[in-house]
Amino acid sequence: MAEDEGRFGRISDIRRCWAPKPIRPTVPRQVVREWLYVFAAVCPQLGQLTALILPDANTHMMTLLLKQVAVDFQEYFIVMVVDRAKWHMSTTLQIPDNLRLLPLPSGSPELNPTEHIWDELRENEVANHLLESLDHVESALGTGIKRLASQPDRLRSLTNFPYMKVGL
Repeated sequence: MAEDEGRFGRISDIRRCWAPKPIRPTVPRQVVREWLYVFAAVCPQLGQLTALILPDANTHMMTLLLKQVAVDFQEYFIVMVVDRAKWHMSTTLQIPDNLRLLPLPSGSPELNPTEHIWDELRENEVANHLLESLDHVESALGTGIKRLASQPDRLRSLTNFPYMKVGL
């Protein structure tokens, strides 16, 4: 599996979009410094995703995700690829018995398949949208996560990096 966390907030993400000529699309813009964090763990081989929308990124939140992953994949022994964020390396992090963390080399986000999930959520759920509150951000993220979780083939195509291919 691979794990990462992404920050999503109320700062508008303006992207290019298509419109028929001569229509010129208008997109609202805002800069409100409020954020939520999505902690996600993906199993590329199975095309399964476990994600939690949480208020902070810290050791306690990481522990919550690991407990949920251990329950969701209780029939497996999990080796989870993580980056070297301080909450992944903390001595107070509680790691379930059926799970081991494998840190990626420092400064190598391109090796983490979960990064592609953030691109997908940003492009399809929050880009060119004015989100009125953190509740709206949470709702948009929940919709996107549910959509991705219901599409195992799409998850596999986004995250099944060659080095992640191992026998089950």
